[in-house]
Amino acid sequence: MNLTDGLDGLAIVPVMVAAASFGMISYLSGNAVFADYLQIHYVAGTGELAVLCGAVLGAGLGFLWFNAPPASIFMGDTGSLALGGMIGAVAVATKHGIVLAVIGGLFVLEAVSVIVQVVSFKLTGKRVFKMRPIIIISSNSAGPSRRSSFVSGSFRWCWPWRAFNVEIEVAAS
Repeated sequence: MNLTDGLDGLAIVPVMVAAASFGMISYLSGNAVFADYLQIHYVAGTGELAVLCGAVLGAGLGFLWFNAPPASIFMGDTGSLALGGMIGAVAVATKHGIVLAVIGGLFVLEAVSVIVQVVSFKLTGKRVFKMRPIIIISSNSAGPSRRSSFVSGSFRWCWPWRAFNVEIEVAAS
């Protein structure tokens, strides 16, 4: 999640999606009746992790209010690493580690794109992506600054960005 936290509001929305998903998973796997009905592993005591995931979801909504462009606060290393560790711990506790790879696929994609960008620049001196990898997908060179869409292709389905139609100013490089 640390590599995803590069632009205003970008890291918290997938964290909220992951927290909501694992909140539901932890509630269902912590309830013997639902776990038996859905034929998933029952793990005693993991139902309480739904409260933790709900708290992260609520805190994420509050954080998004102040982190949407133009941001007045940012998450930083401490916040992104703590949230990533929390989501990983919930995945391990609920015995749904494989699901973490699916839900957290955006974070893996971002990490791979950063690695490709750095390796390409070190070996050839040229960048694979014009701007920060994966995050910014469309740019328009009109005038001294570029208006870039804040929403990546795999991220368009998230409702907050559709509702706010968020765009940011990116200085021309």
